[in-house]
Amino acid sequence: MLKDRKIIVVMPAYNAEKTLQMTYDEIPHGIVDDIILVDDKSHDRTVEVAQRLGLTTIVHDQNRGYGGNQKTCYTKALSLGADIVIMLHPDYQYTPKLIVPMASLIADGLFDCVLGSRILGVGALKGGMPIYKYIANRGLTFFQNMLLKYKLSEYHTGYRAFSRELLEALPLAQNSDDFVFDNQMLAQIIYGGYGIGEITCPTLYMEESSSINFSRSAIYGLGVLKTSLLYRLNKWGIMASKEFANVQIKNGENSIKSP
Repeated sequence: MLKDRKIIVVMPAYNAEKTLQMTYDEIPHGIVDDIILVDDKSHDRTVEVAQRLGLTTIVHDQNRGYGGNQKTCYTKALSLGADIVIMLHPDYQYTPKLIVPMASLIADGLFDCVLGSRILGVGALKGGMPIYKYIANRGLTFFQNMLLKYKLSEYHTGYRAFSRELLEALPLAQNSDDFVFDNQMLAQIIYGGYGIGEITCPTLYMEESSSINFSRSAIYGLGVLKTSLLYRLNKWGIMASKEFANVQIKNGENSIKSP
């Protein structure tokens, strides 16, 4: 609990056996009420480690993708009564030590969503981010800030905290089951007028850390461009796409009706 708000950490996991214990050990258990791990049909002992640690463990009977995994994470967290949900990758790329400040910014009502940014400060390259990913991150972020008329240091971090009210306001089931789910979610948050905060996050790229290859990164990049263009077309009223049609505007009604 933090300021009477129930805190649940969710971990979308795939082959995280080697890093799960390290990640778990740094979680501030004094404020975290529950930890949910959703295993996306790993080929290692991720589930065995999670169960040994006493985590609430859900195992997909088939691989549903990174976005599909998150859908299960958030659905379960909300069903357990979470007031604040923090997504933390179990590959130890992001430090769990930031859970307290991230949750505090939401518990204090300052933001609806808080991102752990690798770009603020010198965390990304210093932590081993491949240079091509850094360049792509900067280019895509610049493009998105222009189209979404928002300003974030990056749209591509996997370390995120959300209020319950925000998660309930987003049509997450309409989003992709692939990696672009993350980007669709942020576009929906901005579309609905919800506040996003960022804090500097050191990062660590290890051999055991999960990472998508160049071809998957290219597909993700195209998905980001598509999401941004759809956002702008929806804002202009030219179309009503499924990703934005049922986003609940903060303190208001649904943004637009489905055609």
